[in-house]
Amino acid sequence: MTAVATSGAEHQAHSVHAAHRPATLTRLFGWIMLGVTFAFVVNVYLSYWRGWPGAGPAIGLSGNGGAPDALLSGIQAAVYMAAVGLGILAVVMRGDVGLRADSKVISDFNAYLIRACFWAVLLVGVVDGVISFLRIEGLLEGVVGKDLAGALGRSNFRGPYVHMPLVGISFVIALFTRTLGFTWLALLVVAAELLIVIARFVFSYEQALMSDLVRFWYAALFLFASAYTLIEEGHVRVDVAYAGLSARMKGWFNATGTLLFGLPFCWTILLLGAGSKQSVIVSPMVTYEVTQAGFGLYIKYFMAGFLGVFAVTMLIQFVSYLFDAVADVREEPGGRNHDSHNVQ
Repeated sequence: MTAVATSGAEHQAHSVHAAHRPATLTRLFGWIMLGVTFAFVVNVYLSYWRGWPGAGPAIGLSGNGGAPDALLSGIQAAVYMAAVGLGILAVVMRGDVGLRADSKVISDFNAYLIRACFWAVLLVGVVDGVISFLRIEGLLEGVVGKDLAGALGRSNFRGPYVHMPLVGISFVIALFTRTLGFTWLALLVVAAELLIVIARFVFSYEQALMSDLVRFWYAALFLFASAYTLIEEGHVRVDVAYAGLSARMKGWFNATGTLLFGLPFCWTILLLGAGSKQSVIVSPMVTYEVTQAGFGLYIKYFMAGFLGVFAVTMLIQFVSYLFDAVADVREEPGGRNHDSHNVQ
C-alpha cells in the first residue's frame, strides 16, 4: 500500500511539474504554422490579383531575374520570414502562457473569422439577389440609372465594387456580434427553399437566382461550420477503443491525428486549390466567374473561395486543437470532456 501511495504521489508530482513546464516546441510549431498560413494567403493575393512574381525568384526557384521582379519577389519572401519571426516572437514574449490559454486565443480569433464570413454571405446573398431581381424585371435602370445598371451587369464590376465592400462591412459587424449565425443561416436556407416552392407552384414564377441563393447559403453553412463543429467535437468519430481511453491517451490520439491527417489535409486543399492562377480556387475568383444560367446571381466565384475559407479556418482550429490535445497529454488543468459532443 505504501509503495502504491508513493507511486501515486510521484505521478501526481510529475504531472504538476509537467503542467508548469513551458511547452515551447509545441507553441513554436503552432504559431509558426499560423504565421506561414497567413503569409501564404497574402502571397496568393499578391501573386494572382496584383501580378507579383511570387516568392520563388527570391530563392532561385523561378522567375525571369529582372530587377522589378527580384524586388517584388524579395518582398513576398520577406512576408514569409516576417510571419515566422512573429510566430517566434509570440512565443518568446508570452513565455509563461499555457497551451490552453493559447488554444482559446486562437479559437476565439477563428470564431471571429467564421462569424465575419457568415455575415458576408448573408449580405452578399441578399444584395446580389435584389440587384439580379431588379435586372431580370427590367427595373434596375430606373433605380440606379442606365450607366450603373450596365456596369452592374458585369461581374468584374459587381464583384469588386459591390461584393467586396460588403465583405469589409461584414468584418466590422463581426466585431460587435457574438453569435456565429449557424442557426440563422440554416433558417434562411429553409426560407429560400420555401420561397422557391411557393413561387413555382402557386405563382408559376421561377428564376435562376433563387436556386443560386439556396446553393450559396447551403455551401456556406456546411463549409464554414466545419471548424466550429471541430470546436464542439461534433464531427463523427468512428472508433473502437477511443471512448474508453484516459484523457491523456485521448490527447495523444488527437495530437497525432491532427499532425498526420488534419493539418496535411488543409494544406493539400490550399496548395492544390491556390497553387497557380489556373487552380480551382484562384481561377474562378480572379475572373469573377458567374453561372451560365441566364440572370442568376453573380456569386459563383465566391463558392470557389468557400473552399479556401474552409481550409484556412480548419487549419487554424486544428492548431488550437493540437494545443489542447498536448495540454491533455501533459495533464494540464482545465481540460474539457471530449466525449460530451461526440457522435459515435
